[in-house]
Amino acid sequence: MKKVLSYFNIKIFIYVLIVATALFAIVFTYFHNANSDGYILGDWLINYQDGGFKRRGLSGSFFFLLQDLSGIPLHYLVYAFQVIIISLFFYYYFKLIQYKETTFLYLSLLLSSIGFVGLFNCVDYVGKKEFIVFFLFAYFVYHLNKNSLSKRKEYLISLGLFVAMFFHEITIFFVPYFLIALYLKTHKLELERYLKYILAVFVPAVLIVLFGHDINEGHSLEILKNRGVVLTKGIFFWNINERIYINEHLSQYLLYIISFVISVFHLWYYLKYQRERKILSIWLVIAFLFSLPLFYLAIDWGRWMYIHMMFIIVLFALLLKDSDSYLASEKLVLNQKFWITFFIIIISLCYRVEMSGRGFTLEGFFYRTLIAPFELLNKII
Repeated sequence: MKKVLSYFNIKIFIYVLIVATALFAIVFTYFHNANSDGYILGDWLINYQDGGFKRRGLSGSFFFLLQDLSGIPLHYLVYAFQVIIISLFFYYYFKLIQYKETTFLYLSLLLSSIGFVGLFNCVDYVGKKEFIVFFLFAYFVYHLNKNSLSKRKEYLISLGLFVAMFFHEITIFFVPYFLIALYLKTHKLELERYLKYILAVFVPAVLIVLFGHDINEGHSLEILKNRGVVLTKGIFFWNINERIYINEHLSQYLLYIISFVISVFHLWYYLKYQRERKILSIWLVIAFLFSLPLFYLAIDWGRWMYIHMMFIIVLFALLLKDSDSYLASEKLVLNQKFWITFFIIIISLCYRVEMSGRGFTLEGFFYRTLIAPFELLNKII
């Protein structure tokens, strides 16, 4: 095994994982759009034309304008934008780690069931609006790491967060990660600097709360039909009280405790090898507590956990050692740290966290790649 490990380059594996994850997201986003998925395509087509100003409505009105100007079907316009945003996120993440010395423990974060592997485990993760914020954060951390985050870029990122709030209001719940990244880089509290990012999300939030109408004011489906999109399910049909839904499915939602405990242990073990583990632990707890209203207001608990891990993966890349080589990675040694990390990876690949509903199942990456295809083949035969 020592000989095998001597040929294993963590950085190359991460590069392959980046490409595979990006392609997977882009391909399955296309299928969702082509099938007029009401939860993915439909979410991008919430608009101001039906009843005026509302949360998430900017995206639909933006694509309506593009369609009026170009005559291109909405499916393709939305998909082109999704491809751009997804590609930009993975590009800047690639640039961020390109000249970093990656570790086996860092790789384990990507292979977490709520990390990059989460996309493979649940195809409904693809094409979501959070990729806008993922891209903004990757761009932000990349320039932080390169010491090229000028005031102009900071204001540009703040503007991006401001606009992203009108695409999806979850942006506000993950803005603490921008503040954490700034602190890790400067090692000092810069309240005036933080204020830009805070105001960029809180001002739209106030406007949405005070003046926002319902997502569907009664004419959205007709408007979309006239524009060539027919939806039969999805967000425009959503009229469920989510707190009641969670209570009715409490046994399924309690399974998220298992996934959460595994993820917390994973992060605790990672932080054990970080020099700034105490302050970083406090920051991460604050970031999680800040997002708690999401778990109360909406049923997509797995999605919120997934978003947290994606931010953490990008954030922790900032702490990796710089290197002159694009292939730099630690040499693997068969010690206790290696075996515990290896065990964490195996566990992560065995289980699955669903976006909403079952919080823990043994239908993870291994099941979906090694067992499910043969089950499907058996049914066909």
